Amino acid sequence: HKVMANCWMHNGFLQVEGQKMSKSLGNFVTIHEFLETDKFGGRAWPGEVLRFAMLRTHYRQPIDWTHKGLDEAETTLERLYDRAQGHLDGPMDSSVLDALSDDLNTPLAMSRIFSLADPAVIAGSLGLLGFSLRHEQLKMPLPGIAVVNEDQIDRLIAARLDARKAKNWAESDHIRDELARMGIAIKDNKDGTTSWEVKR
Repeated sequence: HKVMANCWMHNGFLQVEGQKMSKSLGNFVTIHEFLETDKFGGRAWPGEVLRFAMLRTHYRQPIDWTHKGLDEAETTLERLYDRAQGHLDGPMDSSVLDALSDDLNTPLAMSRIFSLADPAVIAGSLGLLGFSLRHEQLKMPLPGIAVVNEDQIDRLIAARLDARKAKNWAESDHIRDELARMGIAIKDNKDGTTSWEVKR
């Protein structure tokens, strides 16, 4: 009788770009920072990409967090989601389950998922590892990170300036509040221009 654990812990050393992760080296990055800040690689990373990157390494081995490695994990996961062809669930492949039953050999489980041809089985096997199979999970805006559409912001600021020239203060305030909801703080300058910045 096989029973899957509800949780597991990685006990290999953590590295960043080939160096031991440590506060003294200034390269210490938490999962929270990966998810919600641009501290690593100049961007935030979707949780499913971090999960995929971790599962490619056996839990007893060191994990080396690299910008290139996360980029590759994201690209590979997108391809697997494409191969699942929209399936959100399906049967689990027995060879994938066998790999996981062998001391939680996630790298072997991943390699077996790559060899699968049936989209539903790909979906079921990835689902077993905690993946949602939803593309939007890889592209969704992350907490604390504003997704900036500069053209849209410029249009709103221009419309607000027009409203101010027409002394339409209610519309001006409405546009300012809309920008604030987008995470954009604006500043009216003495020369009549308006500058903006992303609020952190």
